[in-house]
Formats: sequence, C-alpha cells, structure tokens
Amino acid sequence: MFKKILIANRGEIALRIQRACREMGIQTVTVYSEADRDAKYVKLADEAVCIGPPPSTHSYLNMPAIIAAAEVTDAEAIHPGYGFLSENADFAERVERSGFAFIGPTPESIRLMGDKVSAKQTMLRSGVPCVPGSDGALPEDAKEVVRTAKAIGYPVIIKAAGGGGGRGMRVVHTEAALQHAVQTTRTEAGAAFGNPAVYMEKFLENPRHVEIQVLADTHRNAVWLGERDCSMQRRHQKIIEEAPAPGIARRVIERIGDRCAGACKKIGYRGAGTFEFLYQDGEFFFIEMNTRVQVEHPVTEMVTGIDIVQQQIRVAAGEKLPFGQRQVQMRGHAIECRINAEDPYRFTPSPGRITMWHAPGGPGVRVDSHAYSNYFVPPHYDSMIGKIIVYGDSREQALARMRIALSEMVVEGIQTNIPLHRELMLDAKFIEGGTSIHYLEDWLNQHRR
Repeated sequence: MFKKILIANRGEIALRIQRACREMGIQTVTVYSEADRDAKYVKLADEAVCIGPPPSTHSYLNMPAIIAAAEVTDAEAIHPGYGFLSENADFAERVERSGFAFIGPTPESIRLMGDKVSAKQTMLRSGVPCVPGSDGALPEDAKEVVRTAKAIGYPVIIKAAGGGGGRGMRVVHTEAALQHAVQTTRTEAGAAFGNPAVYMEKFLENPRHVEIQVLADTHRNAVWLGERDCSMQRRHQKIIEEAPAPGIARRVIERIGDRCAGACKKIGYRGAGTFEFLYQDGEFFFIEMNTRVQVEHPVTEMVTGIDIVQQQIRVAAGEKLPFGQRQVQMRGHAIECRINAEDPYRFTPSPGRITMWHAPGGPGVRVDSHAYSNYFVPPHYDSMIGKIIVYGDSREQALARMRIALSEMVVEGIQTNIPLHRELMLDAKFIEGGTSIHYLEDWLNQHRR
C-alpha cells in the first residue's frame, strides 16, 4: 500500500480523498492555488504545495507543477479526483512515466472511452446497447450526412466525439437545419476539445439518465455497484441524484449491470468508472463512460456500504477487489443534493465570503463540503461548494430526511441553490419518481421568478 498520495484537485473532492487516505493510514500531499490557500483540506494535509496563481490553467491544469510537487514531497501516487485532469490521458501517461502510480484507469482506457465514437463502437462489441446513430464520425459529404439522418429518423442530435459535461451537442428537428448544425458543432468541438469530429444519434424525446457504477482491478475482476438516477439536471448538469433508480425492475438493472462489468473485463479496465445511459420505454441506451470517480458517488456508497475512493486506491496499489458480485448488496435509498454558490433561479455564480455556515445532522445525513464560516468562495472555479447526502430505509424516508436536512442548512453571506432544492423536495412529480432529463428545465420555465 502507498505511504503517501498527492491529491491533484481542490474543493470537496480533495477533502473526500484526504479523509479516505487518513482512514487508511496514508499520508497526503495537497496541491493548491493561491486562491485556495485557506482551504480546510490544505490545513489538514500532512504536506501542502502551492502550484500557482488562481486560474486553473496555471495551477490545477498545470501538469509539470503537479508532477514536480509529487517529486519534491516523495509521493508515490497521484489521485486526480474529478474534473480538471482526471480524464486526461496525457496526464495519466506523464504521471506513470514519472514513476508515480495514477489512481485511475490506464491512459489507453481513458483515450478509448474519452472519444465518444470509439467508446460507442467498443460498447457495441461488448454487447452494451447504444442509442441508434451513425457508424463512427460523420463524413464531410453533405449528402451522406442527410442520408444518415433520414435512416435514423428525426429528431437527431449532433455530438462532439471528444465532448463531455453537456457541451458540444445540438438537437436537429429538420433536414433544413442539419448542415448548419453539423458545421457549427464541428467548429465548436475543434475549439473546445481539440477534436472537430462529430457523430449523430437519435434524439430521445423523454429519457431518464440512469448510470451504473463499476469497479475493476488489475486481476481481471469487475463488479457493478448498482445504479443511480441523475435525471434532475439543468443544461446537462446534474443537480439531484439518487440510488437506486425508482420504478425500474431489478432484472432489467441486473442485466445491464452485468453487461457493464463484462465490458470492463473485455477492455481490461481498472479502477472506478461509470457507464451513463439514457433510459426510455424500458430500454437502456449507452451514451458515455466516465473514467473517474463521480460527484454523485456518495449515494452508491450509502446504499452499498462500499467506500469507492478507498477501493480506487487499493486497486491502484495492485490489490484484488475484496468482494465479488454476489457480495454487493444494495439496501435502502440515498439522495444527494448539490449545493452551489449561485442564484437559486437565475443560476448566476455567487462567489464571496460565507459569513455563516451551519451543516445539518441527524440519522442518515452526510455532508461532503470544504466550506465553513468565514470561508471565501473563489470566483475562479465551479460553483459547487458541497453536497448533502441522506440515507433512509425507503425512498419516502430518504425524502423526509432530505427535507429536514435542507431546512436545517444555513449558508449566509452568499447565495446558494438551497431554496430550489427545498421546493423540488416538495414537488409532486419528483416525489412520485422517474422524471425525465427535461423535467427540471420545464419546471423552471413554469416557475420563473
């Protein structure tokens, strides 16, 4: 097992990884930008190294600075968390070439699954169902693009092959709008991801977003840890997640989960990963795989009792998974609300000093956050400042506990989206369960402030 791990991230995930390491008796090195000098996890780290000024391009995305910090502190491994460099195959390669363990998949797996076209082709070969679409990237020939769209049937969605995080997508309802959409998406994809390739898929009108969490080791063992429903989202950004997904038959989930674990074995995957699906009319359609720990991993931890971050570390150290598929049991229900520093209805960022921070407590309540009273939320990064996660024996109990937790949560000095969460926890359709990925957008349009 590693004696010292460098955490190449910030915010709540840096603190989450640090806690996992401390429980395992592993020393931690925290890297930080000048904007995060006073962060809780910086104070709690065994060692802390400033790697640059506030902009992430000069700090958290600065590969040489991160690797140099690992070298000067004698760290043995680097955990990238999520976001930033976590799905950057070049970074994973540089980490391993520099003599450190990368706590994540191999660079080859990251490349394979990072390109949405090759990921989809790989899944089809592994027996994982995919959204009907083009065979690979769209050609330059306009007539061929039109033929492809006709064969799939409108509406279609044009997606960047190297995209992610809800960026690089365009829905097309008519043939007249097709060529402009393809060209615009190509241009955007080239600028944003350095890869102008785009592909086409059938646009599903009313799907849910359901994902499967997997863990795989270097000894060809792979398991899936149940599913999560992440359909409550705005502009493709998740806001509320839960496990298990309400209203889907277990046999259907088990069939898709087994295929995901099988695909991991087929491609020689290692570490934690998430298969993301659209679910509509009783069918699953693969959209992408995230080759890292997810923001929403705590809901899976709550219902399985498995520490996903610790398993990432153990797998990276060469250990075998300590359980097989039969030992993975899901019990009860968990819900997570992402707490963002933003206007709850206009979603404009609200950086600044938190004058009062009071976190909720009680049975089944977990708060993952790096924030505290007098903490300054910097304007340079993502607006998420924490997550409230609740567990209950049933979904009804989890909803009740989340309502209580949100009523107890106090954040003053900045705006947060807590008022929005409080409203959504009382919404009849959400309480019923099984809303589509478009539900929240429609709800917001009806409840415009």
